[in-house]
Amino acid sequence: MAPGICHSLHQSSLTKLVESKNIEQLLQFGGVVGVVSALETDSEKGIQGSVEGIGNRRKVFGLNTYTKPHMNTLQIVLEAFKDPIIFILLLCATLSIGFGVKKHGPKGWSDGGSILVAVFLVIIVSCLSNYWPRRHFHKLSRAGYNFPVDVIRNGQTVHILTFDLVVGDVIRLRIGDQVPADGLFMDGQSLHVDESRITGRTNIVEVNCSHNPFLLSGTMVADGCALMVVTSVGLNTAWGEMMSSISCNYIDKTPLQAKLHKLTLFIAKVGMVVAFLVLVVLLIRYFMGRMHDVNGNREFVRGNTSIHHVFNAVVGILATPIAIASAAIPEGLLLAVTITLVFSTKRMAVDQARMRNLSAYKAIGSATVICTNKRGALTLNHMEVTKFWLGQNYVEEGESSLIAPNVRELFCQGVGMNKQEVPSEPPYELSENQIEKAIYDWGVAEMGMDMEELKDICTILRFEDFNSEEEAGILIRKEADNTIHLHQKGAPEVILAMCSQYSEDTGIIKVINKGTREKLEHTVQEMTANGLQCIAFAHKQMPDDNDDGEFHLKLEEESLILLGILGLKYPCRPEVKKAVIDCQQAGVNITMITGDDITTARASAIEYGIIEQNQDNSGKVIDGVEFQNYTNEERREKADKIRVMARASTFHKLLMVQCLKERGHVVAVTGDSKGDALVVMEADIGLSLGIQGTHIAKENSDIVILDDNFVSVARVLRWGKGMYNNIQIFTQFQLTVSIASLVIDFVTAISSSEPPTINIVAAISAGEVPYATLQILWVRLIVGTLASLALTIEKPAEELMQQPPIDRSKPFITNIMWRNIVAQALYQIAILLTIQFKGESIFNVNAKVLIVEFLKRFADTERLNWGQWGACIGIAVVSWPIGWLVKCIPVPKKPFSSYLKGQNLSV
Repeated sequence: MAPGICHSLHQSSLTKLVESKNIEQLLQFGGVVGVVSALETDSEKGIQGSVEGIGNRRKVFGLNTYTKPHMNTLQIVLEAFKDPIIFILLLCATLSIGFGVKKHGPKGWSDGGSILVAVFLVIIVSCLSNYWPRRHFHKLSRAGYNFPVDVIRNGQTVHILTFDLVVGDVIRLRIGDQVPADGLFMDGQSLHVDESRITGRTNIVEVNCSHNPFLLSGTMVADGCALMVVTSVGLNTAWGEMMSSISCNYIDKTPLQAKLHKLTLFIAKVGMVVAFLVLVVLLIRYFMGRMHDVNGNREFVRGNTSIHHVFNAVVGILATPIAIASAAIPEGLLLAVTITLVFSTKRMAVDQARMRNLSAYKAIGSATVICTNKRGALTLNHMEVTKFWLGQNYVEEGESSLIAPNVRELFCQGVGMNKQEVPSEPPYELSENQIEKAIYDWGVAEMGMDMEELKDICTILRFEDFNSEEEAGILIRKEADNTIHLHQKGAPEVILAMCSQYSEDTGIIKVINKGTREKLEHTVQEMTANGLQCIAFAHKQMPDDNDDGEFHLKLEEESLILLGILGLKYPCRPEVKKAVIDCQQAGVNITMITGDDITTARASAIEYGIIEQNQDNSGKVIDGVEFQNYTNEERREKADKIRVMARASTFHKLLMVQCLKERGHVVAVTGDSKGDALVVMEADIGLSLGIQGTHIAKENSDIVILDDNFVSVARVLRWGKGMYNNIQIFTQFQLTVSIASLVIDFVTAISSSEPPTINIVAAISAGEVPYATLQILWVRLIVGTLASLALTIEKPAEELMQQPPIDRSKPFITNIMWRNIVAQALYQIAILLTIQFKGESIFNVNAKVLIVEFLKRFADTERLNWGQWGACIGIAVVSWPIGWLVKCIPVPKKPFSSYLKGQNLSV
């Protein structure tokens, strides 16, 4: 790039020009033509795409990327310190170290130091648990904005990613595309863009050369097509600046996370109230002289106890409410949800599904209907010719060599010459292209077609693509004998109506009489009933005087010779039928929405297991137009029963989703086209196809099915149920621990007659709580982190597909869960209070607690012998039969959570 660009046209001027939409300033630059010239861009050929030239443009105008600010290590650590419990514990640990050193010398630091180590260990785990999900979802967010675009470089259209765009690039825009950079309209038709993502309100504006040639990054093409020249990229655009300012310092809470957070706060408040009451009771008892030391002497005697001893005692007393508050707060609950979401999204990617919206995981487990495309999701992404009718019989695969050479030659002309240009790689925008490609591949494989040879011996005089009457035609001149031939192809009902004769495989031409026509029509019906899409081929040699440019391909009926009929289909994915049945057994109805006619759609639905062949399917298969013509009440009434919608457009698909939602269903929809973007947005769960899906469909979906396979949709359904189930299991476990700890701490604290000690770690010896502060920290670490990992990262079991969809009207914590929580908590309370008050005599142990750790001095515990270990294991095992027995206890239908005002835990 010439250095003059940066002098003649500054980036700041270009940025301001487009953002302000200043038409007068644009005219001062010489209009769009002047800007294109200054950027050294060719309006038709684009920029010279050399590595050096593109590199220079990046140096001068910047990169088309932006970086969202995210927390550094120090910020994450500081956030962890915001926990008030952590702050109080650090304060107490510091006091413990000070008083310990004063009383015992240098060795006195170990007790408070042990607490510091445990606190910092909790902080490290908290930091890691925060950093991991943020980093993961930041990567997903960044990948979502690096999508492919069509760019003209060196006179050719190439596909590049948005991050590779440079100022001066010429971009092709079509309906549904996102404008990837700021730029100017160069040429196009009826271009309208949606600027709502920039302005925040619905705002469709027309873009043209005369009044408004300005295109803003982040806007969406609502209609029309255009060529635009890029003037600003990355942080020099309003979109890039806005996106870079959106912080990734947090992960938006899902609705369930928000409700669990409310539950956590509710329990924390209860714990704080209990802790405060215990503190008041202990202080009153202390100052009333009701507490005694280990020698039986009163701890506080008015007028005799020094301020120093009072201060030490109060510091020791504070350890008790701190431990109670720590035990009560189920902090591991939200951590478990976060770990589940992150781990599951990574595992789902292995199962060919990428989660784009975290809130979708709870909805997918509640899905009652999945509206799916036929092509791609239920079938492979390519069509195949599976039937070939010639003359009066089917020609089996491999028998084409027995056909007369002149018939094969005519087929090769009709297949090879009478076609559109077919994209070499998916996605194929039009189904006709899939048909063309399948027929072309069949011609090469079965008929020995050689395109290079065909181009040498035939000259195209006129070509007509598929039109509204579903036919295509081509007029060619055969160079060898200078004869002119007409080839027609299209829907059998159209082509048969134009044919009066047909060709046998021997090349003999016969008249189509009434019986023959009925047989041909029956053959087409048979193919259609088997789910095939039929294409008929016809031919006629034309007079020599009809080769001018004004020749019309429309002919009178009964003037062509029928060559044959091909039956095509998208092959069913072999594993789809089982996946469909699994979904149905899970209470999820599958509705196939396709553009096929009713007969073909019905046959396909039977093959895929969506409907049964020998059952009454009346009302289950419907035409899209027929559905549209119903009244609103009729549509809502019939939507529940429909399993197949044929000849359906995007509008019909949208109507179906809306009707199902009005009926109370939770609807998941697969979409791939630009028009499907609105449908996946309307659905409760939008699923886009990763291979053949357009960028706009993916951008508006909740989950991307990476392999386009319906089996992966079924796996997503199981993952949704599994994540929900895992979180329920851990919530039940966490609440049981919290409730039991709160009750035990309260009872033991207010029933103790011994004083708290300055040594916080050894506070247990005074009898305030059944474990020391350090030990409760360790338990919180185990319960909050390791247990959450064990319970929430479990891969969803196959048995989950036997369960009905999750009822969103029911509370997250069900009555069954409350029954289990109360039963297990009562058992734990009974056992632990018995141990607390009678444990020394029953187990013949000293004052140390029964929590055993590897570091004896660090944790201030005593080792257990084999008999005591056996007793601990036996006590734990009893919880299993208790769990089985309580299952026999009936639960009321009214949710228990409804009695907790303000705790809305329904999902």
